[in-house]
Amino acid sequence: MTPTTARPVAEPPAEGGDANGRWSPRLWALLFVLAGNMLIDALEVSVAVVALPSIGGDLGADPTSLQWVMSGFAVGFGAMILFGARLVERLGRRRVYLAAVTVFAVASLAGALAGAAWFLIATRVVKGVCAALTAPTGLAIITSTFPEGAARNRAVAVYSLFGACGFSLGLVLSGLLTEVSWRWTFAFPAPVAALLLLLGLRLVPEQRGRSRAEGGRSYELPTAFGLPAALLALVYGIGHVPGHGWRAPGTLAAFALAGALAVLVVIRERRAEHPLLPLGVLAQPALRRAALGAAALNGSYLGLLFVVTFHLQTLLGWSPARTGLALLPAALPLALSAAYSGRMVQRFGTRRLIAVGWLAPPLGYALYLRASVPTRYATDLLPTLLLLGLAFVLCFAALHMQALTAAPKAEPGIASGVYQTAVQFGAAIVLALVAALMAAHHPAPGASAAAVLAGYHPALLLVTAVGVAGLAVSVTGALPRRASAPSTP
Repeated sequence: MTPTTARPVAEPPAEGGDANGRWSPRLWALLFVLAGNMLIDALEVSVAVVALPSIGGDLGADPTSLQWVMSGFAVGFGAMILFGARLVERLGRRRVYLAAVTVFAVASLAGALAGAAWFLIATRVVKGVCAALTAPTGLAIITSTFPEGAARNRAVAVYSLFGACGFSLGLVLSGLLTEVSWRWTFAFPAPVAALLLLLGLRLVPEQRGRSRAEGGRSYELPTAFGLPAALLALVYGIGHVPGHGWRAPGTLAAFALAGALAVLVVIRERRAEHPLLPLGVLAQPALRRAALGAAALNGSYLGLLFVVTFHLQTLLGWSPARTGLALLPAALPLALSAAYSGRMVQRFGTRRLIAVGWLAPPLGYALYLRASVPTRYATDLLPTLLLLGLAFVLCFAALHMQALTAAPKAEPGIASGVYQTAVQFGAAIVLALVAALMAAHHPAPGASAAAVLAGYHPALLLVTAVGVAGLAVSVTGALPRRASAPSTP
């Protein structure tokens, strides 16, 4: 869903504030810049959802192409999150952060001017890469700048709250701006990012990177490029199936390339002196459950929004603005409860919240499968969206916390990177599968509304299956464990 921030491995002494924890005007301004950038990073996840039908009509793109507008951002974000930590280590926070904000602004403007779907998709991938650099780096700047204790906790809470609100705001803004032109949904972040850049040039503190001679680790470029390339090949192969079939040379070549690259990445990581993805971290069962559960939750959620958007606008003829407001029940509960998520985890524990919260998505997807013609929003769609909102309130923070607490003590940052990579890659893969099924079962022009709705069912069945798989993963974590096994917080 929204970009999540990594817990820093270490917390250097703060650079500002007084002994009583009061913030100077400069600290307030810095928090405004960092939280504002987190807001537009999170907003980018949802800002394309409502605009998809309009983009397809203008650029002549079918669902298998349009899903790239959403999954492209997820691929870029997931591909860079692990490598981005290494970049910051070598080049320094200020340099990486300001460069990413600059590229983000340029990519936003370029996407708004795109004349072809492939170019728009390319800008989305670039923006995902930039968001993966700014979101965790912004948190690292907060922890090294704000006074430790209540002041720092308050700053982190504000930063996280802006991220949680960004997804909901993106749905609303996308609907309103698409009424004028879908291009405005991609253009408006450009001036905001430019303003944040100008302020950041004065406010973001300097922090030197470390060269190899000073103890900095190698970039590990084979993994940094091989992992996203494998995912891109896999998603391309999935999208190639509806128009060409499973046995087409292009389909087979894409799947073979994805498999070969994945194998090469594993071999490289086993031999690397400083791997980006230490395999020992993946050996933690609780971390694997959290990553798989979050991938299933985010993937099925975005896959459902993809279907619902076309359902409302193409089948029911709703306007983009009405569609954006209609999707809010699936996003707004998380924004409203973000400030209390930490308290919920402390009181009930991660395993209980995840197991109970994961009951909601499969039930919601099953209810949506019962939608009929004519479709009634209050009975056919709203219950599903509310159940998804409930699932994110209960599960989202708990899944991330489970991943962090399951990691070896020296590697919470790597565990968070693994978790976030799984979240974004799950979204990309499920979106590709949903779009492929919608394209494969799309009825002929002039078909009845019932036939169009029936064409959505294979995609909805896939979303439901992913939801059931996520429930199964969460249940295994909630089952009583052997007495000899150490307890997980």
